Amino acid sequence: MIDVMMSLLIIFLVIQPALRKGLDVQLPATDPPTTATTETLDQLVLEVTPGPRYALNAVAVETPALGRTIREVFAKRVRRVLFVKGTTGVSYGDVMTAVDSARGAGVSVIGLVPRTR
Repeated sequence: MIDVMMSLLIIFLVIQPALRKGLDVQLPATDPPTTATTETLDQLVLEVTPGPRYALNAVAVETPALGRTIREVFAKRVRRVLFVKGTTGVSYGDVMTAVDSARGAGVSVIGLVPRTR
């Protein structure tokens, strides 16, 4: 009986790490920079509003041309970071359309901006 219990304990200890699933997350730094750098000046924010309507840094973008527009904007950029901001009342599918279009356009890092209340 003890042999069976020890065997089960060893099996569970060996299998447990293989059952873990994770998600890669990039967390922001805890201390904000004190001076404005060029990185903060060239940030691109894609805003999604109900309808769906899309705006890249406050410039309206038509839905069919979303992927092409993002690809053109990032063609000359080395840093491929885009922030997606969904407003109140926008559906999850509309935000995912924006994220999929950005991935298809070659954006390597996509950040989701949380809503503030």
